[in-house]
Amino acid sequence: MESIVQYFETIPSSHRSLILVGGIALFWIIESAVPLFTFRASKWKHAGINIFFTLTTIVVNFVLAFILVWSSDWVVANNFGLLQWLDMPLWATAIAGLLLLDFGGAYLAHWTEHRVPVLWKFHLIHHTDQHLDTTSANRHHPGESVIRFVFTTAAVVVFGAPIWLVFLYQSMSVVLSQFNHANITVPKWIDKPLGLLFVTPDMHRVHHHYRLPYTDTNFGNIFSIWDRLFGTYSQVDNRKLVYGVDTHMELDDHQSIGRMLRIPFERSSTVDHELDQLN
Repeated sequence: MESIVQYFETIPSSHRSLILVGGIALFWIIESAVPLFTFRASKWKHAGINIFFTLTTIVVNFVLAFILVWSSDWVVANNFGLLQWLDMPLWATAIAGLLLLDFGGAYLAHWTEHRVPVLWKFHLIHHTDQHLDTTSANRHHPGESVIRFVFTTAAVVVFGAPIWLVFLYQSMSVVLSQFNHANITVPKWIDKPLGLLFVTPDMHRVHHHYRLPYTDTNFGNIFSIWDRLFGTYSQVDNRKLVYGVDTHMELDDHQSIGRMLRIPFERSSTVDHELDQLN
């Protein structure tokens, strides 16, 4: 356990980049072998749009990273936060910390984005994707990247997460998000037991159905237990799903980068309708 702590305390940026790129490459290959849906559009063009938003996410997190590192160093130096107050062995700190960061930095952030209209206007860019695959994992408007960063930093402070735990969580989050967005068929005998703890593609794809109430279910990122605990878990035959957002199904809404960057700042009838649905 000590070796894991030491590694993630000083994990090089090149290694974190390798995790991101390696995950996309791995699941891209698997998707080609066992896809759930056949693409109706160019897979490469679709990937290009999502990689653009992946790059903006990387830039936002890189620019703001010093805040996250400073926050983590501060809670350790000042013995602040839940994990700092509990006297637990390293392995227990790792498990509890991953669960707590996944709750505060992912589940709670995601749930809130679906409940607060101004946050939803940024998050819906992620939902406009009508051809879900592993590249969809980081399809986030730059504004949403900032929102997610705020929730992650707050979780680090409230739960007192040391930097090794933060980087371990982020590495797991990247890979699991790529996995649960992947356009792959997971055998039921694997999906069912795995889904008791982790978010699987069959579970998360339901969240990307284009209409309510399914859009407001299955908010989890790494662990499925939060959806089960808070009553936001649902199951649907994935073959019957239609991806997207019912108020933004036009071609430009999911294929024009310029259009998607502008959507959160527009006051259109479709956005008003979507906000009415949320209220």
